[in-house]
Amino acid sequence: MEVILLERIEKLGQMGDVVNVKSGYARNYLLPQKKAMRANSNNQAIFEQQRAELEADNLQRREEAESVAQKVEGTDITIIRQAGDSGQLYGSVSARDIANSIAEVGTKINRNQVILNRPIKALGVYETKVALHPEVSINITVNIARTEDEAKQQLETGAAFVSADDIEAIEEAPAADATESALAIADDAEAVAEAAEGLVEEEVAERLVDEATADQTDSDEALPTDEPEESK
Repeated sequence: MEVILLERIEKLGQMGDVVNVKSGYARNYLLPQKKAMRANSNNQAIFEQQRAELEADNLQRREEAESVAQKVEGTDITIIRQAGDSGQLYGSVSARDIANSIAEVGTKINRNQVILNRPIKALGVYETKVALHPEVSINITVNIARTEDEAKQQLETGAAFVSADDIEAIEEAPAADATESALAIADDAEAVAEAAEGLVEEEVAERLVDEATADQTDSDEALPTDEPEESK
């Protein structure tokens, strides 16, 4: 579907551009959000008549967004959540949670302005983009921790706070598994070798016994008998 953009859309075009988009994207997002209008001769004429007004409105909203950006940019947002020793959250942190946390420090934004591809499900420090306006976006730091003390430590180190025992277990597990597997393989190889050696020894022993028995039989047949010959 071809549409006329009524504002700048990232990776799509600038205000006034006629672009071809998927019908579902246009019907479910661009058109209802008044970010675009269907491209036809009638709407093109309407757009040209309203262009000056649209540009003035866009300029005002951009200036407001820039003002908000000065207040919010570089802000560190701390969100306290319960989590296991491995850092996995008991739940998740969504765009709504981040928007609410920003509002708590004095700036209200819409959750749709928080660019989050998927909910956050682990402790850590995350750089998150906030689109305040099609032409104005900022990055904020979202620090998800179990306590304020852990949040401070995470912010200083840039890494999630997990227990030392858990880190050691994670780091050593692959090596331990590999060592155990190697030992098992070595033991199996040794057992096979011993068994083969035993079979060879047994086979050789049997062959020697057979040869000795055969030699003894030949010798017995060659020896003269002590029995007297029968008289004729």
